[in-house]
Amino acid sequence: MKISDRIEKALVEVLQRAKLDPAPPKLAAALNYSVFPGGARVRPQLALSVSIACGDDNPKLSNASAIAIELIHCASLIHDDLPCFDDAYLRRGKPSVHKAFDEPIAVLSGDALIMMAFEILGMSSADTPSRLPTLIAALGRSGGMPFGICSGQGWESEPEINLSAYHQLKTGSLFVAATQMGAIAAGEDPDQWIELGARIGEAFQVADDVRDALEVAEQIGKPTGQDIAKNRPNAVAELGIGGATEKLQDILSGAISSIPSCPGEADLCEIVKNQASLLTPVNFKKQSI
Repeated sequence: MKISDRIEKALVEVLQRAKLDPAPPKLAAALNYSVFPGGARVRPQLALSVSIACGDDNPKLSNASAIAIELIHCASLIHDDLPCFDDAYLRRGKPSVHKAFDEPIAVLSGDALIMMAFEILGMSSADTPSRLPTLIAALGRSGGMPFGICSGQGWESEPEINLSAYHQLKTGSLFVAATQMGAIAAGEDPDQWIELGARIGEAFQVADDVRDALEVAEQIGKPTGQDIAKNRPNAVAELGIGGATEKLQDILSGAISSIPSCPGEADLCEIVKNQASLLTPVNFKKQSI
């Protein structure tokens, strides 16, 4: 089964559980709305790709680890779009959750998805229970304080923002969790996978900054120009379009070089190269990647 099919099948199964009685219908509908149809599913695909490269000896746990990352990501998008943060009207090409439903449902949807992420890990770890504590720790670290999404979001409320820390925490932390959790699910050492996750996360943020500057909302499925409007840190504002794109190329080259030796190293290298091509804005692609 293709990686994308494994992810979608696992997501459908876990979201079906959220509809069981006595689930409130509106909240259940909002959960489904927030997860389907998904975006590129970059984070879960990265996690599952690492598991496969490491041998994938427990596919059920590998799947759970991948979708736990996606559930946390979807939750962060819901919360990020709320009026108290970005007040964004569009996400993945359709109205954001608080626009399609309401603010209380949006808050609850994000909270519920976070809980579901940890629940699915627990439900899928019976065959290799020794891996569960490390998986939970990696996922919790990626979402909380001081090394996760919450910390990254918190930088937006500071009078002066550390751009590197902001990018590493708000965006990079989930990519690091993806590579680490993919390795843990397959019974491998997660530490050697940190650099790959960190580099891809940094590249993703820089690419997002470039797309925000170059493209329109309909093309990327969310409002553009938000960083400038809200005076947020942005690689384009700091380096210019050309400089930010050159930095993106360098980061992606480093990501490919950082892939640890493993049974599926060659296949994983190709996957990262393909993701690099997708990340690079079309007007600035270079043949070197």
